Amino acid sequence: MILLQLSAAQGPAECCLAVARALACLQHEAAQAGIRTEQLEREDGEQPGTLRSVLLSLDGDGEDTLASHWEGTIQWICASPWRPRHPRKNWFIGVARCEAPSTTLADEIRFEATRSSGPGGQHVNKTESAIRATHVATGISVKVQTERSQHANKRLAMLLLAHKLACRDEEMNAAQRGLRRQLHRQVERGNPRRVFRGEGFVPLSS
Repeated sequence: MILLQLSAAQGPAECCLAVARALACLQHEAAQAGIRTEQLEREDGEQPGTLRSVLLSLDGDGEDTLASHWEGTIQWICASPWRPRHPRKNWFIGVARCEAPSTTLADEIRFEATRSSGPGGQHVNKTESAIRATHVATGISVKVQTERSQHANKRLAMLLLAHKLACRDEEMNAAQRGLRRQLHRQVERGNPRRVFRGEGFVPLSS
């Protein structure tokens, strides 16, 4: 299982629309390859149907190849749907793979099986497949119930905790903090990993 984060950084609404379009395209490619996707976290953009960022899990054979196909800068060439006279036609977003758990992380986590909540019928009501994982040293915890088995939920919980701990470490480190702000405020506008064009978000290269 791999986590990918798609982000418009501090880009305008058009970049947030590009994130939503890229997400749909990525999920379509994943479905064609038999790879399961799940949205774990998302931040909506100001315009309806747009996304400032989204954290997505990929699970299945070929997940690494698909992730590598998207990592980096994504360029969208299209006139603004909200500012038709705007001279800018190139919009950029970033796709990054989240840090993998360290080999010792499992020893630092307390796992608890709990009942799933929300819709799901009898399976949700009668099984304890959900997992709450708590990083003992920091108290950071996540609850995962998207998968059918405890094993799969445990694996996803470790990935989520690794992501949250990496973000926390960066925020606490003064030297890293400035770099992280810079990465979030601007996306590299050269050497795009993939290029898409027009309202239909048609791929031009890969």
